[in-house]
Amino acid sequence: MSDDLSSFLAKRSASAERPLAGLTVLVVEDSRFACEALRLMCLRSGARIRRADCLRAARRHLQTYRPNVVIVDLGLPDGSGDELIAQIKATSAPAVFGISGDAGSAALAMAAGADGFLEKPIESLALFQNTILAGLPDHARHAGPRRIDEAPLIPDPLALQDDLSQMADALREPPEAARLGYVAQFLTGVARAAHDAALADAASALERAPSPAAVARLSSVVNARLSERAAF
Repeated sequence: MSDDLSSFLAKRSASAERPLAGLTVLVVEDSRFACEALRLMCLRSGARIRRADCLRAARRHLQTYRPNVVIVDLGLPDGSGDELIAQIKATSAPAVFGISGDAGSAALAMAAGADGFLEKPIESLALFQNTILAGLPDHARHAGPRRIDEAPLIPDPLALQDDLSQMADALREPPEAARLGYVAQFLTGVARAAHDAALADAASALERAPSPAAVARLSSVVNARLSERAAF
């Protein structure tokens, strides 16, 4: 979204069609595909969005900007998102939400002080809006009836290709237990969002039992997906 359009949306008042208008949302999410889905949710809801792809970038962003809402992925490349949730809630006042493809992470987010939790993949605009509105303070919440646009939200497929390319590179690096765990977790979330059962199975297998065979299997699936997309 262009800065001009973002600024325009941020100045609008909340309405039945755009209940989050006037709000700025910082999305702390390492997956471009997941972030693209959230961008579309925010756009449909009238909110302005900014993105950080790791804890370090998010903290740098928060030193300069004051978002109204922060959505924090629990699994980030440089640490766990619950650390950032706790830090934000201790020092400032935006509404903060955890997000993860693992429903069990909801307890971790809420224990850190989150105002709500979103489970990936997020495909319902109504659920997204309901969760964000429920976590906002009363003065910032659109209280009237809402019109929900249930037209399909289709993230840019190039964002998915970028995620797969990044993980293909990571899988070619020397194996380290922590790194492989992150790659497996990342690709499990991407696979769920893309409704790719074979990719999800291969990523879950690596997460359960890291081994050269599991790495080779997952690499094969990822590279096959990239080849399929390159053919179109």
